[in-house]
Amino acid sequence: MDVAAENGGTENGGKIADMDIMRVMQMIPHRYPMLMIDRVVDIVLNETAVGIKNVSINEPFFAGHFPTRPVMPGVLIIEAMAQTAAVLVVSTLGSDAEGKLVYFMTIDEARFRKPVTPGDQLHIHVAKQRHRGNVWKFKGEAKVNGVLVAEAIYSAMILDEK
Repeated sequence: MDVAAENGGTENGGKIADMDIMRVMQMIPHRYPMLMIDRVVDIVLNETAVGIKNVSINEPFFAGHFPTRPVMPGVLIIEAMAQTAAVLVVSTLGSDAEGKLVYFMTIDEARFRKPVTPGDQLHIHVAKQRHRGNVWKFKGEAKVNGVLVAEAIYSAMILDEK
C-alpha cells in the first residue's frame, strides 16, 4: 500500500489531509504538558508541514516564565518545531513508524526574533533538508500573524523503543 493512501489519502502531489489533535497523538508519543502542537496542516509527504500551536495563558510554563510578563520559552518553540517534523516523518514513513520516538541530535542557527505570549497562534513551518537512514534534518520557522518569531535548523533520529 502506498504511504500516502495509508495516511488518509493524497489530494495531489503527496499532500495529505490535515491532522487534528487526536490524529497527532496517534502519530507521536508526546502528551500534556509536553505536547506542543494542536494540529498539523499543509502536509506534503517527505517535504514540508505546518504545525499549529494555540498559546494559552493556561500553559503550565507561564506560571514561572515569567509571572508578571508571560513569555513562551524558546526551547519549547524549538520543541514544537521538532514535533511538527516528527509528524511529517511518521506520515512519510507510514503507520509502522507511529509512536516511535524522535530524538534531537543537533540544533543549529536557532534565533528568537520576538516573544510569543498568551493569545498568540504559532504557525510552525518545517521543511526537510536531508534524510539518510534514520536521521532527518529540517529547517523550522515559527510565525505569529505571518511574522517570523523563531527559526532553527535541527536534526533528529527516529528510533524504535523495542
